[in-house]
Amino acid sequence: MNLSNIPNIKHTNSNNFFLLAGPCAIEGEDMAMRIAEKVLQITNKLEIPFIFKGSFKKANRSRIDSFTGIGDEKALEILAKVSESFKVPTITDIHEISDAALAAKYVDVLQIPAFLVRQTDLVVAAAKTGKVVNLKKGQFMSPEAMKHAVQKVKDSGNDNVWITDRGTMFGYQDMIVDFRGIPTMRSYAPTVLDVTHSLQQPNQSSGVTGGRPDMIETIARAGVVNNIDGLFMETHFDPANAKSDGANMLHLDYLEKLLTNLVAIRKVVNGL
Repeated sequence: MNLSNIPNIKHTNSNNFFLLAGPCAIEGEDMAMRIAEKVLQITNKLEIPFIFKGSFKKANRSRIDSFTGIGDEKALEILAKVSESFKVPTITDIHEISDAALAAKYVDVLQIPAFLVRQTDLVVAAAKTGKVVNLKKGQFMSPEAMKHAVQKVKDSGNDNVWITDRGTMFGYQDMIVDFRGIPTMRSYAPTVLDVTHSLQQPNQSSGVTGGRPDMIETIARAGVVNNIDGLFMETHFDPANAKSDGANMLHLDYLEKLLTNLVAIRKVVNGL
């Protein structure tokens, strides 16, 4: 797929999948820079197009005392510094209509969270910024239903749209990935597999989401075999103490080996 319309993207001629990776939330400048630098070293080595991911705020929390952010503009400024320092594009999610114009000043891709992807005004606001819009598939939606979300972006005058599958609710406290939906969604727009969020175990009685990080490689391998355009992974050098979604993150120390294996699989799939 063509990523050349995204500023600072590297390896646009690569046959690899592209990677959206970083922490769940921006907790501070040092942690963001540390993670970005390490991921960039790995992706440059493996010639994987890389977009740094970090939420500037977390609006969807189970409990009122959960971490929501360090301040909107402070976190956005850190994302901008990551981009400027390492010459990589960035992505963040937005939750309100007013977030679209604000975040668009700092990042290259605007992400619509899964629970909000049917909110027409939010999707349209993101589209009208002219930025790439990454639509998370709702956990409650069929792959076929994402056609209409994509069309909202295009009808707003923006053809730069992706879909990201982050799993489907399975009972009250688990997620599954239905790989039958990948070719369906790829017929509408480039499609990304959110590996780590699809391994969440939400709605725990504690109010803190659980996860199955031991299954990250299993899900990622299946996505690559099934010709996913991109992979989404949240990663941290200390997941146990991350302020958001630590239970399903990939430890940064494991990222290079995982990506090396996935690149080898992609080469086989492509007949290289």
